[in-house]
Amino acid sequence: MLARDLGSVEPGERATLAGWVHRRRVLASVTFLVLRDRTGLAQIVVKDEATIAQLAGLPEETVVEVTGTMSANSAAPGGAELVEPTVTPLTEPAAAPPVELWRPTFGAGLPTHLDHAAVTLRHPRHRAAWQIASASMRGFRSALGLLEFTEIATPKLVGTATESGANVFTVDYFGRTAYLAQSPQLYKQMLVGVFERVFEVGPVFRAEPHDTVRHLAQYTSLDAELGFIRDHRDVLAVLRTAVAGMVEGITTYAGGAAALLGIELPRVPDEFPVIHFSDALARVGADPDEPDLSPAHERALGEWARTAYGSDFLAVEGYPMAKRPFYTHPQPGDERWSNSFDLLFRGLELTTGGQRLHRPSDYAAAMARTGTDPSVLSGYLDAFAHGMPPHGGFAIGLERWVARLTGAENVREVTLFPRDLHRLEP
Repeated sequence: MLARDLGSVEPGERATLAGWVHRRRVLASVTFLVLRDRTGLAQIVVKDEATIAQLAGLPEETVVEVTGTMSANSAAPGGAELVEPTVTPLTEPAAAPPVELWRPTFGAGLPTHLDHAAVTLRHPRHRAAWQIASASMRGFRSALGLLEFTEIATPKLVGTATESGANVFTVDYFGRTAYLAQSPQLYKQMLVGVFERVFEVGPVFRAEPHDTVRHLAQYTSLDAELGFIRDHRDVLAVLRTAVAGMVEGITTYAGGAAALLGIELPRVPDEFPVIHFSDALARVGADPDEPDLSPAHERALGEWARTAYGSDFLAVEGYPMAKRPFYTHPQPGDERWSNSFDLLFRGLELTTGGQRLHRPSDYAAAMARTGTDPSVLSGYLDAFAHGMPPHGGFAIGLERWVARLTGAENVREVTLFPRDLHRLEP
């Protein structure tokens, strides 16, 4: 039985729980054992002297099985507790954890948490953050599944490093040089020619020497690509459905975690408000020749969207072509700008997306413009030579999404085992 179900047992009936010793509270004539499993906490009341003596040798985090009699108690977790228990250790007594996991708040600093993540992630608040992430992925998959997208799994070892300006990690691949994939972008485009609508949830790798609170060398990307679009606004509409699905996933599968962390879930509007990049620069008082938005610009735009539209979201479209990858479709009528967008969530860039090129002649021109050897991308370009519909897509950074939802100051706080400029362990 799970801790959350203890209250459904009739008083006087016997029940068995299994989990970790979360806390022991020793009083003069009674000891309270708090047991933790994946669903929460359960209280066990111990009055028998032999069992009290046994618990003295079972420190916090020891794994045990407890069988006892259910007793109603409004002060106990879930309104029920076990009395007259038999405690059976399932492991040897646990070593003391690096922090007291039973405390409601996590007192140690981020380095301690990351150095001992296998244990500190057991703290209910740290577990809750990843439960939010897990529920978001479930909601993403569900929303796109209802739109008849096919989930794909693309290679993370690739033979070329020409997709974007991001630096890549090199790998010795049986005596040849290979690279860790920056994204599934090229593969998901190719597979639009097979399935029309595809998505993937998986790791991506960026060898950028960033040492900031918002960047990781490896993160989880929620990618989608769809064919037969008119322009990037069709992509933005699907992105809206995906984000709404992620919020619904949290409500359905991680409501308790959201409540524990005090998360205010966003209301996803029927349509995201949109502003052109050039207008966005003017609104924040930036130089009109700026090639990108700074974090300060994003924050200012987020505040403006909240005031002007009552929205936590703002799509900025029309980024300069010079700052977008070679496969980006230009804005019709003014090719300085692109049919691409970034989605800001509470003043932070969450998503990049847009319309892609789909005609072979346009790719030939793009290769020439960027000085790229077409033979390096022959497998990719082959898909367009054999017919590819107008298409586009987007990618959502999962850890950034969760960090923004939870109010984490550092994205590493909501990442299971972060990889960054300095950290490769545990």
